[in-house]
Amino acid sequence: MAAGIYAANCYIVYSENTKDGIIVDPGGDSDEILDVINERDINIDYIILTHGHGDHIGGVISLINKLKVPLLIHEEDVDMISDANMNLSNIMPSGPVELKPDRLLKDGDIIKFGDLEAEIIHTPGHTKGGISIKIGDNLITGDTLFQGSIGRTDLIGGDYDTIISSIKEKLLIFPDYTIVWPGHGAESTVGSEKRNNPFLR
Repeated sequence: MAAGIYAANCYIVYSENTKDGIIVDPGGDSDEILDVINERDINIDYIILTHGHGDHIGGVISLINKLKVPLLIHEEDVDMISDANMNLSNIMPSGPVELKPDRLLKDGDIIKFGDLEAEIIHTPGHTKGGISIKIGDNLITGDTLFQGSIGRTDLIGGDYDTIISSIKEKLLIFPDYTIVWPGHGAESTVGSEKRNNPFLR
């Protein structure tokens, strides 16, 4: 679901068998997120952030207060989410957000929830601590890779060469049928991005 004024994609991923799940990038609209969780009787184990920008974190405080679950982010974005100037939430209509994570992630970490596993892939370039999350044949790519585009690299911690390397060396290695779920916009596949993304030719 697209959450918050900037329509960042928020993902609620859960096991059909155990109903254990995670929330990825709750950028806002926490009441709507809670409605989905309650309607489907999901037990949320973690909130995971793909990076620390304000448009992806706006709903975190409200959700943590209600769900009492740990907040996870890559270790290289911890300074960003704790500083409203760095994460740009200070210039957003929803107001400044400063967060303290409960667990710092590293490349290769495995987060288990129910009978599912989320593999953490460090994909810097949009921010220093940007991650993608692989769950089965699905890749949640945050603001690293979009349908037909890539994340911007002109903000704090951004670097064009780094984001291109992250995508080519860490994401495009997966089978073409792997579904790409980006931080904004529609889903794609690894194969489609290999063939059609002008930034990756």
